[in-house]
Amino acid sequence: MKYSISHTIVILFLFLSWGNQAQTFQNPLLDSGADPFSVYVDGYYYYTHTTGNGVVLWKTKNLANLRDAASKTIWTPPANTMYSKDIWAPEIHYIDHKWYVYVAADDGTNENHRMYVLENTTADPLNDHWEFKGKLAAPSDKWAIDGNVYTYKGQLYMAWSGWEGATNGQQDIFIAKMSDPLTISGKRIKISSPTYPWELNGDLGTAGNPAHVSVNEGPQFLEHDGNLFIVFSASGCWTDHYALGLLSLTGNDPMDAAAWSKKEAPLFKQTPENSVYAPGHNSFFKSPDGKEDWILYHANSNPGEGCGNKRSPRMQRLYWQEDGTPYIGTPFPTSVIQPIPSK
Repeated sequence: MKYSISHTIVILFLFLSWGNQAQTFQNPLLDSGADPFSVYVDGYYYYTHTTGNGVVLWKTKNLANLRDAASKTIWTPPANTMYSKDIWAPEIHYIDHKWYVYVAADDGTNENHRMYVLENTTADPLNDHWEFKGKLAAPSDKWAIDGNVYTYKGQLYMAWSGWEGATNGQQDIFIAKMSDPLTISGKRIKISSPTYPWELNGDLGTAGNPAHVSVNEGPQFLEHDGNLFIVFSASGCWTDHYALGLLSLTGNDPMDAAAWSKKEAPLFKQTPENSVYAPGHNSFFKSPDGKEDWILYHANSNPGEGCGNKRSPRMQRLYWQEDGTPYIGTPFPTSVIQPIPSK
């Protein structure tokens, strides 16, 4: 069943009438923070987003309370390395009782962007026990950002955004198997390229950049009732048309490019009437009781704000349709009061 914003507002007013306003929140979760990501482990959410010069973690029992959450810078890269600058889209994962952070970085030259991984074997990751484990790359070792890892049917995979060759101009979505959380074990397979008009907004024309870049980036695995999806961001983040697309696995093998089917229309896009522009680079999380699915994403509140620090993290509930696919609807205006995820 689809839910419209009007249905949601009615539910919210009913909820507020019960007099428990402490159980509600409004977007944005923070004033600034692009590429938001969280994981829920042992009663706490561990959250991170792009800061540009390192990796910061937040710890909270309720993501709606990020402003009051404990936080710590867990990694600052050493200067004058291939990974000392442009620290983008960190993700924190808990795999086999160890913590991992996957992050893109370069030496100040965009062509050198690659994925890197950190490891922490202690129980609480808000400490100084993070160890830099090095670069994580397929044998082709091409430009790569936005790595997301996921275990499907017992096999660990990484999906990321990369270039086919060594020249900027188009970002595609690639996938590869991993033999362990630190190692890509085989060749990469391209499973999505920008093709639909809503994926092709990317005019640049600025010094040092191509005139146009078509973008697929920020892939995020999502599984429900045995069905596997990847939600990705399309068009340039510097445009208001930045939006989310949906890939569905129609076969049994995620490494079979032909087994991925792309939804023709965007899953989630700008809503000027709600003052939400360029919503994208999302991640997913479940409510503490495991009964609800939610989306984290960043967006701008005004047109033309691009890829800068105006992007703020936001969240809203995700629903499942009768055909098994996810439904998010439209980005809520910041005036909407939402109930916190169910406990």
